[in-house]
Amino acid sequence: MTVVNGNRRLGRVFDIEVQRILDYVGRGIGVRVIGAPGSGKTTVISSAVSSAEKTGFTIHSVTGLRTHRNIPYAAVKGLGMEMRPGRSGVLDLADVMVSQLAKPGKHLMMVDDIQLLDNESLAVLEAVRQQSFAPMIATAPETHNFTRGQLAVLNQGREALVQLDPLHYEQVHALIARVLGGPADVDTTARILTKSAGNPRLIVRITETALLSNLLVRRDGMWHMSAGTLWNDHLSGSVEALLAELPEEDVNALHSMAILGTARIDVLQKIVSPDALDSLERRGFLSVMDDHHNGTIAAISPPVIVDYFRGRRTLRDRHLLRSRIAGILESTPQVAGDETSTADCLSQVLSALRLERGNDDAVTARHFQDHSAVRERARFERWEANKTATNAAALLRVYWGAPVDPVRTARVLTETPTDDADPSELLFLTITKALLAIPAGGASAAVEVLQAFGDANPELIADAEAAMLFLGASHGRVPEQSAGTPEVGARTFEVLTQALLELYRCRPTAALKLINDVENDELFPHLRPFIHGYALFAAGRVDESLVFALDWRAEARKNLDQFGVVTSSYVAVHGLLYSGYFDEAEYLMSSVFAMGRPGFVVDILYDAMLRLAGLRQATTSTTPTLSIASQARSEMPDVGPLPGIGKGTYVLVTTSDMQPATFDKDASKLIKRQLKSGYVLEAKMTALLCTCLAPGRRVLDLLQKVLRDSGILVHDQFVSIASAVVETDHQLLGLLLKHYEPDQDVYQVGMLLRSALRGHVLEGDTTSAEALATASSAFAARFPSENEQLSFNTFEASALTEREIEIAALAGYLSNVQIGERLRISARTVENHISNALRKTGATSRTSLFILVGNTFPPQ
Repeated sequence: MTVVNGNRRLGRVFDIEVQRILDYVGRGIGVRVIGAPGSGKTTVISSAVSSAEKTGFTIHSVTGLRTHRNIPYAAVKGLGMEMRPGRSGVLDLADVMVSQLAKPGKHLMMVDDIQLLDNESLAVLEAVRQQSFAPMIATAPETHNFTRGQLAVLNQGREALVQLDPLHYEQVHALIARVLGGPADVDTTARILTKSAGNPRLIVRITETALLSNLLVRRDGMWHMSAGTLWNDHLSGSVEALLAELPEEDVNALHSMAILGTARIDVLQKIVSPDALDSLERRGFLSVMDDHHNGTIAAISPPVIVDYFRGRRTLRDRHLLRSRIAGILESTPQVAGDETSTADCLSQVLSALRLERGNDDAVTARHFQDHSAVRERARFERWEANKTATNAAALLRVYWGAPVDPVRTARVLTETPTDDADPSELLFLTITKALLAIPAGGASAAVEVLQAFGDANPELIADAEAAMLFLGASHGRVPEQSAGTPEVGARTFEVLTQALLELYRCRPTAALKLINDVENDELFPHLRPFIHGYALFAAGRVDESLVFALDWRAEARKNLDQFGVVTSSYVAVHGLLYSGYFDEAEYLMSSVFAMGRPGFVVDILYDAMLRLAGLRQATTSTTPTLSIASQARSEMPDVGPLPGIGKGTYVLVTTSDMQPATFDKDASKLIKRQLKSGYVLEAKMTALLCTCLAPGRRVLDLLQKVLRDSGILVHDQFVSIASAVVETDHQLLGLLLKHYEPDQDVYQVGMLLRSALRGHVLEGDTTSAEALATASSAFAARFPSENEQLSFNTFEASALTEREIEIAALAGYLSNVQIGERLRISARTVENHISNALRKTGATSRTSLFILVGNTFPPQ
């Protein structure tokens, strides 16, 4: 059995699954579509069947109904087969159906919800499948235990498996936009994702009912929540439909768990029977996670069920149940979980990340949100009771990771007396006040707050100056002259600030040297690991950076540390994207987006990841699909200290017409602006990306200058190959590729060759295109990659049908008549397919189309 993992992208929630089903059916292979209730199984096979019908298939549909599964022959009689009186047994019905399938033409059987078919209908289908070779598409629950009769129908002939996993952030964003007719903001999208656990049916229902209940309002072209919740009475029916198949014991267990909230497994077993927990987990209603503090914990999935149970019972019922649970748990010991060792190599951390992708990141995000809400509420109540600087600092630290409450933050900063405050806490409160001033007044307003603090507290002037340097360089420009090596005995924060500036200036080795003997800073506890991880990446030690960042992220997740998750994810995403692990990077960013916009400092990294996620979609699609990058704050400047923080690169790629000369000119202007601001690292990464997108002389010259001035030699092979490509020196290019020694730029070289090939095809330069096609194919054969190969085409790969790809691959050396004879279609049909492929790809001739398709798509 072939297993197909979902690979949905923005704006194409189910298109890829539908196309894969059609591909299998076209080769006579049956398909089993599995997923949780509401995952879109019926939608997927309906779309597939509709497309198959348009291509000449005759469809024979059988649908299982919950109310009919005990009625003999209910499912197959729905086919409307004509029977002779007295002949209505299993074999009689099977003979009639087989005779229909034997008629001339292509036939396809569709069985929706096979688990709801009556036994007699299953017997008919088993007999039919034994006598007919027609492929069958069937849907079934992900966790269903199949009966012998169901397996007898399914396990006939060849079969592929298509798994429908929960949607991630980007797909949820697109689906909500379809329902509302416009995009929703970050918090709304994250809330709907966490409530629905990525279930498409629930996503649509939550969005529709929230709109119906006036819980969503539109401002400035974007939808926002008008209240603190999206729960409404109109959602009850949707949740009841999810719970319809559960026995009463499981429903009662969910009710108890909803009152208790997320808890350890050993705690749950005191109020819920182990059999009920096993049943709920098997049916997909229980999500189990590892928590660094509490051991193995469990939560209800999808989380909207919690709102249903908490809202539908009377207040008296909830009090009684809560009291009963409290009595049971009164003596429950609180035992911390054991620490787990981190992975020490790239393959291990990537395997762990891929394994994590099978979990519900929406439920994990909900767990983070609940944990932050509980901490914030408890610390605020403690501060209200005793308004000391210690209590204020403890509360504000929550906002350095979790979403910020600006009103409560301003109140705490205003009402907290600081006369007898500890110096470190006083500094923390002042920096938080400075960060709160940035949205309204910019970096200058923050610097003014810190300047006043330094003047009033001379003993803390060094830390205040370091904070001013940190904020000024991160939100404005990097000082032209380095302050040099920090003095002996300098405070940790001063050293880390200097190291961060060295990173901005693209001096990763110097940054690593500065932090080599420095411990983590209490003020910015994640600054040192951030500098270490990203400096490894900037120095070309991509694999080391990935291992470090993913290990760091795993620990942060266990500690429910949202600040650490966002920071480590930003570093890891760059390594994943650079190495071509796009699916892993997409999941990593989706898991961060699901948590909602984070607090101070890391909110700019959150925006940066929104742009990075949108950048991939923008470079691989020509259709104006909605990008999640629109959720990033638009008031940010074009340049920033690190890739993605400034919006210039994203705007350049998304608005460019991709003409090589124009793109080279516009990109070089942006890179010069980045260099003028002192953000050399951002300029380097922009130049690398633009060279891979559309290699040009101006950008390549700037890249060489940046690398030379920074003393970075790890990209020498890439630069030499890029120079040969730009100069169209095919002889030199061949020699360089022949003697190429694999390094961290293997993936970038492949992208460069494919993009250059695409440019020559669009320009009609067949000679150069043929030379680059040969070089690209030879390079791909020498360095095969298990990762998705992107050429940053200006057409969508999936836009070409399987038949168009097949014909294009023959168009370079066969005539239309010869192609038609080989594929048993008319020459006119071949001509139509070639015309469509030329239009979709932008190729200027059938030879260019052959070269392009042959180097874009894998061999059939």
